Amino acid sequence: MRRIDHWCGYAVAAVALWLVAISPATAQDAATIATQGNGKGAAPCQTCHAPDGGGQASGGFPRLAGENAAYLQAQLEAFASGTRDNPVMKLQASALTEAERKALAIYFSRMPAVATPDAAGTTPFADPQHLGETLATRGRWSKQVPACVQCHGPGGVGVGADFPPLAGQSANYLAAQLKAFRSGSRHNDPMGLMRNISHSLSDQDIDAVAHWFAAQPFPAKESRP
Repeated sequence: MRRIDHWCGYAVAAVALWLVAISPATAQDAATIATQGNGKGAAPCQTCHAPDGGGQASGGFPRLAGENAAYLQAQLEAFASGTRDNPVMKLQASALTEAERKALAIYFSRMPAVATPDAAGTTPFADPQHLGETLATRGRWSKQVPACVQCHGPGGVGVGADFPPLAGQSANYLAAQLKAFRSGSRHNDPMGLMRNISHSLSDQDIDAVAHWFAAQPFPAKESRP
């Protein structure tokens, strides 16, 4: 009987340890990581993305607040796996557990949507031919480039987990991502869509469309698709 009791005790202890091991990170954990890091190699998210999740436009650090949770988690997984090539974010994402990445994605998605401060830059972008607006709203079908808003929603407000908001995002960040798709250093786009499109865009095209979207207002979550 004692052997059975001992076996049951070991089994209960083993199950308890297993439950602790798989228990997801909590919102409190995510808030701590965002403001203080996780003590295991992940730095505080707010260092680059600001305490309000609004990002830092001048440094090209994107807004995270109000983004789709599934999209944010997918990007963290991509940084960890290397399908998004960024040395800083690879270290950051790799230092997080899968549960912590998920918790952070949910945490930032629930933060109030804010516009990236000075997203479009301090100097107005010169685009006399309205190249950015044309690419964003009409595309360039002669080069098989669809309008950006066909996937990213009216004004670039974002649609679901695969097409993030572009409106009010840092122009520096948007341009850098288009160039990363074009070079192939970022290759986590569905069906290679962004890689195909970006190959047909010049640096001038990229700068123009990035600044156009950066100047668009980022609406509250309830008014987005």
